[in-house]
Amino acid sequence: MFVKSQSFLFSVSKLFHQHQQWRGMGAMTKVRLKWVKNKNLDHVIDTETDLKAACILKDAIKRSPTGITIRENFNCYWNKRYPTLFHEFPHARYASLPCFKLTDTALMLDSQEEIIHQSHEADTVERLCRVLMMMRSKTVSLRSLHSLKFDLGLPDNYEKTLVMKYPDHFCFVKASNGNPCLKLVKWRDEFAFSALQKRNEDNDVSGEESRYREFKRGQSTLTFPMSFPRGYGAQKKVKAWMDEFQKLPYISPYDDPSNIDPESDLMEKRAVAVLHELLSLTIHKKTKRNYLRSMRAELNIPHKFTRLFTRYPGIFYLSLKCKTTTVILKEGYRRGKLVDPHPLTRLRDKFYHVMRTGFLYRARGLGMVSKEELLLDRPEDDLEEEGSEEEEIVEGSELEEDSEAE
Repeated sequence: MFVKSQSFLFSVSKLFHQHQQWRGMGAMTKVRLKWVKNKNLDHVIDTETDLKAACILKDAIKRSPTGITIRENFNCYWNKRYPTLFHEFPHARYASLPCFKLTDTALMLDSQEEIIHQSHEADTVERLCRVLMMMRSKTVSLRSLHSLKFDLGLPDNYEKTLVMKYPDHFCFVKASNGNPCLKLVKWRDEFAFSALQKRNEDNDVSGEESRYREFKRGQSTLTFPMSFPRGYGAQKKVKAWMDEFQKLPYISPYDDPSNIDPESDLMEKRAVAVLHELLSLTIHKKTKRNYLRSMRAELNIPHKFTRLFTRYPGIFYLSLKCKTTTVILKEGYRRGKLVDPHPLTRLRDKFYHVMRTGFLYRARGLGMVSKEELLLDRPEDDLEEEGSEEEEIVEGSELEEDSEAE
């Protein structure tokens, strides 16, 4: 059983007394790092951009039992690229107006998805509680939550199929501006531990070397796992900077930070902890930067928080693929593959496999994926050869001074 966070974290009052020694004094040397392109992680963004669009379209068609009509030429073309998922048929009254419905293959995948949502409902409820527990008001707008729906692995109509089933966990409220929001009904002590704390407690239980016992006695601090771009980890200046950062007390993202100086290095480490935890709660260990921006004030992180991603390239990776900025938790991936894939990500791998098959064999795509193949736990992937991450330092591309205007 996990120990409640209050029982083993430094008290906020003690931290407030201690944190001044890490403020000002040039405590953490400001090191400017060039952006390093990681081709494996960029490939993840490339792959999942079309996957997400197809999943959203699948859900939209599913909500319309008679199928949907496509009036926009681009969307029609896009649907035709994937005949294994979307079947075109003529409109009942207007023969020239294309309509689409889900193929039997897509319906089978959707039924598998429903089974996963049902069997892992408790896990989904816990993740949603954790997101709300990190918010200053324990509330998040439905608009922001809807943007994160795919990343958090929420069911399509989660407001009715999930939220309303747990009135002792969630309720709908309106913000002062009138926007609908989801609010946590009751604080959950059993969820008030972060992924980093869980990782260290698991190591402690398994007998591996860990400073977790010392941390609980207030004699040490938790450290973030880091994987530096090639060459950075060996630089003395970077190593000294990261050593100082790791020595700062760890502030749980579920603890109240109101007594911490917002300009201190301690608050910066707390902001890193919040972003680390939120990304840990996503099933693909990534999300778009803009989705985080919509919750910035509630998460109590700096206005120009992009610099946190570029200042800590051992923890985060920023991808600029697909004309957007996506932030990835590096520890969640190894050689471009999820280290601990959620069952829903495995199902989405199948979905992408079906998409790719339909694209490659568009003339005969409907019969290219067998029922037996869909019932496997995971389709065979075109795995890349084992080796180190493909990285490339991009000269002159520094993201630290990001305008935050995207």
